[in-house]
Amino acid sequence: MPDRYFPPSEFLQAVIADDVCFGGHVFGEANLQRLIAATRHTDAANRDWAVMLLSQLKLDRPDVRAALSEAAEDDAFEVRAEAIHGLALIDPRAALPFLSKALRGETVSMPLLEAAELVADPMLICDLEAFAEGSDDAFLDTLVANAIAACRASIVK
Repeated sequence: MPDRYFPPSEFLQAVIADDVCFGGHVFGEANLQRLIAATRHTDAANRDWAVMLLSQLKLDRPDVRAALSEAAEDDAFEVRAEAIHGLALIDPRAALPFLSKALRGETVSMPLLEAAELVADPMLICDLEAFAEGSDDAFLDTLVANAIAACRASIVK
């Protein structure tokens, strides 16, 4: 992946640049619906960015939950990871089944590990420990350790 990864969509580029507003007015709602539609775009880079941008809004609404849940089963790993993280931001319990499945895969990423820390469920410990042996990426190793610690801490609660 290049150092600077941007979506091909001009709309998504405008969202990234903070040139698009989301709010309670007609234009904001139309922009939100356009962003939700972009989570189903044919281009994986557009879906990836749309899901991440939608997640960052942290809106707990049925249409947002539905878009994130659908994206959590996307063919593209990056899209799934961003969607799971987005669900974890608004409802950790809703993210748990998707996250559990994703952590049983061969690859882990920052969004999945951040989601695991947010979800903090003991049932994730075994799957997370598969990534705990250490790697050549100290940042990801720290995220794995943080996620495991959060999951273990939830046992005591």
